[in-house]
Amino acid sequence: MAASDNNNDVVTDFFPYYRLYKDGRVERFYELAGVHEVPPSLEDPATGVSSKDVSISAHVSARLYLPKNTAPNQKLPVLVYYHGGGLVLGSAFFKTEHCYLNYLVSESNCIAISVNYRLAPEHDIPTIYQDCWDALQWVSSHSASDTINKDPWIENHGDFNRVFVGGDSAGGNIVYNMVMRAGREKLIGDVKLLGAILAFPYLMIPSIENFDKGLAYKLWNIICPLSEQGNDSPMVNPVSKKSPSLSTLGCSRLFVCTGEKDELVPGEVATKFAEAVKKSGWKGEIESILIEGEGHCFQCENPQAEKSKDLIKRMASFIQRK
Repeated sequence: MAASDNNNDVVTDFFPYYRLYKDGRVERFYELAGVHEVPPSLEDPATGVSSKDVSISAHVSARLYLPKNTAPNQKLPVLVYYHGGGLVLGSAFFKTEHCYLNYLVSESNCIAISVNYRLAPEHDIPTIYQDCWDALQWVSSHSASDTINKDPWIENHGDFNRVFVGGDSAGGNIVYNMVMRAGREKLIGDVKLLGAILAFPYLMIPSIENFDKGLAYKLWNIICPLSEQGNDSPMVNPVSKKSPSLSTLGCSRLFVCTGEKDELVPGEVATKFAEAVKKSGWKGEIESILIEGEGHCFQCENPQAEKSKDLIKRMASFIQRK
């Protein structure tokens, strides 16, 4: 692109998702999509779930969720959740995420921490992953007796023998990277991840037909570090020769799901990923499902639809199983 002093020059136009300008401004088209933030609620009318917002660091915040009728010292599974949006869009505070988490928490009877991390293209992918790791470490720190300024919901109700990470789409990519990191680095308090939920995960597996012609591939090659372009980055390709062995996954159980009609993440991703995990010699349990007739993250968009309820129940069963 020719040099110009006009700060309104567009550097990257990825409409209808975002537009990056020469002066560093990023325009996101949330209004066109009818997307907006909502406040937390003392008691969600539909589920009775309570929520509140907390600050984790100067750059990372979260929305916490607590099920209805939780007894004063009742211990619950802990779910650290990462929202989707291609690593360039989304918020833990959007109405879609808020409604979905209310239903998932109610069905799972868990305490959830929905992480609001920084986004590309303003921030690079390693920074996003570090935000998400910092949030996971913050949650884990509640298990240590010498941690100060603990959140009372997590401190009083978190069962640190039952900690899960979960996410949809780009959130599923983040979960994959968090679990791989947990396999090589300790969490505070020596907390172990019991399970991970990768729903419609933003992963690219080259053996899947036409994987390199879709929106996900194009977006990755715009926002990723130059050294990670193409189809062989361990950040997004779990079967890359550059990737550490999947046998080092740092959790005991995996739940992976995709949709038969997913326009962004091919349905075969769950199958191919599960096959690679099993072949690696990983010692945990993996559940992989393909939802017939459904598209990308359908359960987030309408958690009360019948197939959405079925999927949420399966996730809840995964979380509740001891």
